Amino acid sequence: MSAAPIRLVPLPGMPLIGPGDDLCGALAEAAQRAGLELSDGVLVVCQKVVSKQEGRTVRLSGVRPSPRAERIAAAWDKDPRHVEVVLGESARIVREGHGVLICETRHGFVCANAGVDLSNAPDDDTAVLLPSDPDASARRLREELAARGAGPLAVIISDTFGRPWREGLVDQAIGCAGLAPLRDLRGARDLRDRELLVTVNATADQLAAAAGLLMGKDAGIPAVWIEGVAPEGDGSIRETLRDPSLDLFR
Repeated sequence: MSAAPIRLVPLPGMPLIGPGDDLCGALAEAAQRAGLELSDGVLVVCQKVVSKQEGRTVRLSGVRPSPRAERIAAAWDKDPRHVEVVLGESARIVREGHGVLICETRHGFVCANAGVDLSNAPDDDTAVLLPSDPDASARRLREELAARGAGPLAVIISDTFGRPWREGLVDQAIGCAGLAPLRDLRGARDLRDRELLVTVNATADQLAAAAGLLMGKDAGIPAVWIEGVAPEGDGSIRETLRDPSLDLFR
């Protein structure tokens, strides 16, 4: 990874995206208005706009809560329909307490409410789900942008997650294409010429977090272009998921 300066440029002015809309075209036009050439860099796109384009939304008025959802909702003063959607998106409930459901999604992510979000939804009756396959979403956007003349570039789909033992939210990668999500430095030498034995940097997460500085909930910025980082390798975000047999906290 280059030590050259890194530049982050927001892509403002994009229209509201709905199911089946041309998200790739909207991103390309926003980049053009910003004077950007989408080449030799990384495009970070927020999960919410991808999910909306892919139709990954649920009308709460059509949800019938299960007894389990009713119980959890009553215990924590939640909407049982929302809880039912969360349960449907979860492979398992990791923890339940303090009004929070920490879930493992079918993708393998561990996060609050299985990523089911009510903020910035199209209306008060709609919940937005995570993309079914965020890696595939990133690949599709990358391929569509390349077909329009962009590239080489990498695409990251990001979402805002909480963190164990720390307050505050941080954007992290939930899907990627065109770059290796991890940078393995084991075997390299530090400044004192000591061999690095365990250092593996979460490159995709680092880039998503940097882009998140410009993509606030109220900013209306669904994408950020990062220059100064030449995409290296390729891979799946699943590479960042720790093997349960090596996880000390399960």
